[in-house]
Amino acid sequence: MSTLLFVNGTLMRGLKLHANLDGATFLGAFRTAPKYRIHSIADIHPGMYEVAEGGISVPGELYDLPDAVWERVEAGEPPHLYRGPVELEDGRIVPGILFPREVIESEGHRDITEFGGWREYWAAHTGGTA
Repeated sequence: MSTLLFVNGTLMRGLKLHANLDGATFLGAFRTAPKYRIHSIADIHPGMYEVAEGGISVPGELYDLPDAVWERVEAGEPPHLYRGPVELEDGRIVPGILFPREVIESEGHRDITEFGGWREYWAAHTGGTA
């Protein structure tokens, strides 16, 4: 069996955890519906969650993952990240990587929504690739 997975952070092509997707099929670059906010979780990875207003369309990538790849991805994810429903800009609902808003708010992680995405934030923040 396999599952779809939308990723918007360090699992994307060329980034540090992309190797965890070895064996997955890249289906293309996609964007979410404009209803998500993203935060930098200790400058290690982004955390994305849905909002009723004030959200953006977050860029990311869609993959088809065999179960064994999902198990590897899940094992390599930092605490609190979880698989949940993400609405793409074309209206499809697919599984994606999300972060609990209550954890972001209680821990005070930096809101990076204004940058438009993880790659854009990282480039502005460090001048390099995430």
